[in-house]
Amino acid sequence: MLYARFWHKVLYDCGLVSTKEPFNRLVNQGMILGEIEYTAFKSKATGAWVSAPEADGADGALFDKVKVRADEVVKKGDAFVLKEDAAIAVDARSFKMSKSRGNVINPDAIVEQYGADSLRLYEMFMGPLSYTKAWQTNGVEGVYRFLARVWRMYFDESVSADLAPTKEQEKAIAACVKKVTAEIDGLRFNTAISAMMEFSNAAKKWPSPRPQKVMEDFALVLSPLAPHLAEECWESMGHTSTLAYVPWPEADESALVESEVTVVLQVNGKVRGKIQIPMDAVKDQATVEGLAKAEENVAKFLAEGEVKKTIYVPGKLVNFVIPPAGGKKK
Repeated sequence: MLYARFWHKVLYDCGLVSTKEPFNRLVNQGMILGEIEYTAFKSKATGAWVSAPEADGADGALFDKVKVRADEVVKKGDAFVLKEDAAIAVDARSFKMSKSRGNVINPDAIVEQYGADSLRLYEMFMGPLSYTKAWQTNGVEGVYRFLARVWRMYFDESVSADLAPTKEQEKAIAACVKKVTAEIDGLRFNTAISAMMEFSNAAKKWPSPRPQKVMEDFALVLSPLAPHLAEECWESMGHTSTLAYVPWPEADESALVESEVTVVLQVNGKVRGKIQIPMDAVKDQATVEGLAKAEENVAKFLAEGEVKKTIYVPGKLVNFVIPPAGGKKK
């Protein structure tokens, strides 16, 4: 960053750039700590396990510290406990990576095993950019599986340029593009990745082939975060030039407009069914009530008595209140 400012000022003095500073704002990224280390405690007097809160701050002469592996503990609430004895809480902490602790993660080894895109994606998926986070190698495996699923959508299954997207597909890609665009602009990369994972979960249920227009837009929004895979996916659809110069996709807002809404049907507060109603009928309570009463399961319960009150929450639920038979509470 120091050299970037230095050379930018040189270029400014030469009249080659119009601003004195190269950056509009500074965002400091959080530190990535080593993997969580687990420490259990044993009484020197009895040799029995002692829960971490009891040993914390006590005289070191009373307890022995025992390093335990990750597969020997399990998360219980906000704490970690021994698998062999859930009553024994262990100390779980992450420390700054250092050679002296032996907790340094070599990125070359991660790239060798999972690929550069998986490493890049995981670092952004760990949490908010400015937060301090603990490294977890099994987290890399999670994003690797996501990228493998994306690969299969383009290479193991087919994409068709002649296939028009369905309304469901148009809505899914529009929601993804809108969310990813907003989150990247706000440097919220972890939630941008979550939006792409949601899209892939929806898209894997679609029959093959999938519409090329939809899959092109997804490759484009994926490209800043997993550039190598996105470039290959782009090429797989017949493109001979890089996607780096292709305009960023725009979300189709019209595809996100709901034409129908689901209304929950209740009788005396108990759910008895659901109906889909057009959005333009949401405010028409009489129409909604009529549709609700026509539902077979609702009508069955309404036949037990006269409706004394109807509660309608527009676009969400309609609740018919009828007195219990014989005046007794059911």
